[in-house]
Parts: sequence; C-alpha cells; structure tokens
Amino acid sequence: MITLRVAVPQDVVFLARLYGDIRRREVSAWGWPAGQQEWFLQMQFDAQKRSYLSSFPDALDRVILLEDVPIGRILTNHEPSSMRLIDIALLEEQRQQGIGTYLLRNLIQECQERDCPLRLQVAEGNPAMRLYQRVGFEQTGSDAMYITMEWLPLPKQKVAAS
Repeated sequence: MITLRVAVPQDVVFLARLYGDIRRREVSAWGWPAGQQEWFLQMQFDAQKRSYLSSFPDALDRVILLEDVPIGRILTNHEPSSMRLIDIALLEEQRQQGIGTYLLRNLIQECQERDCPLRLQVAEGNPAMRLYQRVGFEQTGSDAMYITMEWLPLPKQKVAAS
C-alpha cells in the first residue's frame, strides 16, 4: 500500500540517497572516480535542497512509502490559485509500476476539487514527460533546459434545478 508522510529532518539521508539514485547513471557516464561522483551528487543534493527551501519555503515535503518503507518523495506548493508539483521521485526499482501515475492522479483529484491548475517543470528529455502528457498535462512553455506544463481542472457542471 502506498502512503505519504511529512518528511522529517531524519529523512535527509534517504532523500540524498534518492537524489543519487536518480542522477547516478548520468554522473557515472562522465567517467569520474566513484568518490568524486559521490561528492558531486551530495553537493548537488545540498544545492537542490537550498534552492527548494529558498524558492518554496512553505512547500509540503512528503516521503512516499510502500508498506511503510521509503521509496520516494513528492514536494508540492499550494499557491493561492494553483498547486505546483516541485519534485516527484521514486527509487529506480519502484519506477514503471504505476506509483507515479497513482500519485499524480491524487494530486489532480485534489486540484479538481479545489478548481485550480496543477503546474510543473520537467527537464528537457526526462522520460516522465510521457507520464505527464498521459494524465492530461499540456506544455505551456519551455527554455533551454525545462518544459513547463499545466493540468487544468474540468469545468464544473451546473446542476439543473429540479
């Protein structure tokens, strides 16, 4: 069973490992020694953590659990008229099993109930782009590194008076 819980300071070790799991293939292709790769991944994780905290100080950071075991993270920011998906990540062995789809559909349901758009940025070339498109996100912009996407709630149906 997939559940979420609010991240606590002790989760930083898991979150750093998760970040490394996501970027390890890319970094290992550079041919650096293992120690240098680990140092770089830790430095990048620390920079990402600072950037998220600075840009989204009120974000809700949750750990994704499978049978009470951490397998990922989902970071969202509730803004006055929208929600932003800042980060969603799963350990490699948990990907391609429908967990990301399940979590995105839950966020979409929440945004439908709040009648607000769900926005995100995805790195150019990230395979998650197909998932976002499949669940209804549309591209709203791009730059050299990122594609911005948005899911819009369905219009509320007017209930006919009986």
